[in-house]
Amino acid sequence: MLKIIAVVLVVLIAIILGFAATKPDTFEVQRSANILAPPEEVFALIDDFHNWGSWSPWEKLDPAMKKTYSGAAEGKGSVYAWEGNSKVGEGRMEILEATPAKVTIQLDFIRPFAGHNVAEFALAPQSGATHVTWSMHGPTPFMSKVMQVFVSMDSLIGKDFEMGLVNMKGVAENGKH
Repeated sequence: MLKIIAVVLVVLIAIILGFAATKPDTFEVQRSANILAPPEEVFALIDDFHNWGSWSPWEKLDPAMKKTYSGAAEGKGSVYAWEGNSKVGEGRMEILEATPAKVTIQLDFIRPFAGHNVAEFALAPQSGATHVTWSMHGPTPFMSKVMQVFVSMDSLIGKDFEMGLVNMKGVAENGKH
């Protein structure tokens, strides 16, 4: 009986690993929102890491999170690093490009899992509002592919992007940051 259970377990693991191997080598998560504020106000919330505390969905998960800012005060070369509890982990962001239409950020996670991704915010004026598209893309290492057999990156991160955009909308439309 123990042999049968062991064989079934090995076959099940092989199926999971085989299915994981078919997952894409890259991922992308994207969400959008219309914010009733001028693009320059929305841009200021993204381009200056000091403003992220007012809208980022992760900032409130660890009130004791250690944050450090370095490099440029805002825009290209601005760096934000954090170290917090198990909900926020540890990582670093650096703005690679900052124009009124797009902010590109190198996003490096250190823990709980290492990851190196790119986050982008595209801003487009739209009838007195700003259409914001927040995306993140990067490589999918094999262990991430195994995890994606059970839960997708989109469902894992998408809800946080949605909450961040709702928060950003509230801050931008109320003019408080």
